[in-house]
Amino acid sequence: MPPVIEPLGRHHDRSGFSSGQPALDDWLRHRASQDEKRNIARVFVAVDGDLGVVGFYSLSTFTFSLDDLPEEVSRKLPRYDAIPAALIGRLARDLRVRGRRIGELLLADAVRRILDASRSVAVFAIVVEAKDEPAAAFYRGFGFISFPARARRLFLPTPVAAAALSSAIK
Repeated sequence: MPPVIEPLGRHHDRSGFSSGQPALDDWLRHRASQDEKRNIARVFVAVDGDLGVVGFYSLSTFTFSLDDLPEEVSRKLPRYDAIPAALIGRLARDLRVRGRRIGELLLADAVRRILDASRSVAVFAIVVEAKDEPAAAFYRGFGFISFPARARRLFLPTPVAAAALSSAIK
């Protein structure tokens, strides 16, 4: 049975979570709840009935400049100072569930939540900050495009994300 993805709560024991990335593990254990309380990020956890928390991601609003985008994308947009986006700031799965596609499940859930929110708040793109090159490759595999000046910051236009999610559901 796949894990259930739900908002982070006090009852979630995060002490045993280990993604292999100490900075991500530390953030989940010690700062995720604080970011929630301060309205810096919304945090969602994947919970397995036997293993507990096996993954998480965070969502925040974000903006970027037209100059940050590839020219073939920016030339189609209005000349505003800030382009609205949603940021998947952190996403990780526990080493205990490696190979079970929990990362893909987390990403799909994050995209779905962002697309739902984009019906009420304009979101041009979904942005991710990849921790390293393997993480960037993971996102590129789902159609994310690197920003020209920052290869590990990637984006996916929301219409592309909506089309991909729609075809995945069919």
